[in-house]
Amino acid sequence: MASIKDIAKLCGVSVATVSKALNDKADISEDTKQHIKQVAKQMGYVPQYYARAIRTNKSYNIGVLFMDDANCGLTHDYFSSILNSFKVTAEAKGYDITFINSNQPHDKHKTYLEHCRYRGLDGVMIACIDFDNQDVEALINSDIPVVTVDRTYPDTNTMSVLSDNASGMKELVEYIISQGHKRIAYLSGETSAVTSERVTSYQNVMLEHGLDIPPEYHISTEYRNLTAARQYTRQLLSLPTPPSCIIYQDDYSAVGGMETIRDMGLSIPEDVSVAGYDDKLISLIEHKRGCSYKPVIVDSCLEKGESVKPYTE
Repeated sequence: MASIKDIAKLCGVSVATVSKALNDKADISEDTKQHIKQVAKQMGYVPQYYARAIRTNKSYNIGVLFMDDANCGLTHDYFSSILNSFKVTAEAKGYDITFINSNQPHDKHKTYLEHCRYRGLDGVMIACIDFDNQDVEALINSDIPVVTVDRTYPDTNTMSVLSDNASGMKELVEYIISQGHKRIAYLSGETSAVTSERVTSYQNVMLEHGLDIPPEYHISTEYRNLTAARQYTRQLLSLPTPPSCIIYQDDYSAVGGMETIRDMGLSIPEDVSVAGYDDKLISLIEHKRGCSYKPVIVDSCLEKGESVKPYTE
């Protein structure tokens, strides 16, 4: 494989000039830079990864810590799009991605932080995981740059990317009420900061419109659980006064609920309206850690489908 020395000899310039050209430095002419790059390409020159890492004291490798309770992995309908977007953005900036998983047998003795240090990761993105886990907290409180998804750490230098859960739920419930619905049930996800924001918003909007929420109308269950969605849908629709609309914690669960509604001989949205939440970052590496970072809020967007219809009692 061609080296920088080989390129310098062929171009009749110094090794330093070749290095500057390949690293897009501004203190050499554009013509010289392009000529050197062209020669390097023709010679099949490939930068040596380890030499670059030693020279810059960076591995150009970002860790992704991702684990959901359902063990869906990269097939998760919501986080798969986030992870793919993160991967594309990171690679466009010259970084590789390494998934961190301390549950593998050969890594059983390593904590998340130890895994990151072993890999020499420049930073970590954490999504959909038990944020109260001691290993996760140790990583967040370390000197490694971290970006969290849908969880904030106000007392740390961690950057966060958040969905605007309160605003999104408010818009959804307001829309359902505008269609004439008053009996609105909500299957929320298991306890978390995200769930809490959504539940509070749901309750506040109902209160603002003077609408009651019977205790049996709000059910806390797991995200992405078809069995639970089916069970609780049947339970809700078997009440003496069933809801006219059911909000599901995610679209995946809504599918299970819709199957049950049809199995009960009911039509959507003629007999029961249905709505689901969740239809479907990079980090501090380029900047010094130690600054104060505000969370990045991602706006929600209401998608009006055909599962909610105008309702009159």
